[in-house]
Amino acid sequence: MSRELDVSDMVEMGRQAAWSVSSAKTGHGLELLRDNDLDTYWQSDGPSPHVVNMQFEKRTSIRQVSFFRDKQDESYTPLRVSIRGGTNHQDLKELYSLDVEEATGWVNINLADISSSGRPPRVFLLQLAVLSNHHGGRDTHVRQLKLFSTRESLMSLDEEVPFTAQECLQFSTIR
Repeated sequence: MSRELDVSDMVEMGRQAAWSVSSAKTGHGLELLRDNDLDTYWQSDGPSPHVVNMQFEKRTSIRQVSFFRDKQDESYTPLRVSIRGGTNHQDLKELYSLDVEEATGWVNINLADISSSGRPPRVFLLQLAVLSNHHGGRDTHVRQLKLFSTRESLMSLDEEVPFTAQECLQFSTIR
């Protein structure tokens, strides 16, 4: 596990989302998830599951979710994590779940690997849910959370698409 995050071929998408959390301990709020400091952390303060919601204005392709945890957090270290996606809170579906080993470093979840097409999911709402912690801990610490997309998936839908099928060509111009 490394303290360095290798995302050379991707773009961080977190700035495009509106973020919220299920709960936060005073002095360890949501803003610490995004401050680029591995020594600070968001700490939940309530019943499980502990969730971080990332809401996008438009459907957004998310290729990788990366979060940093530190084993020095002991019982606050996430163990079972679920990544969920959808258009709103009512239709969230689990995209990926994993048990995280107790170690220090970045956990990188490649969401493109979960679909048969190899393309990342496009979501309005992405949710990281910490379902349980190591040693039966009640609250959780997450030190950083990053969302990444590939540069290709950022291509604007406004760009001209070269239609070749006759069925599509008939709709390619405005009269």
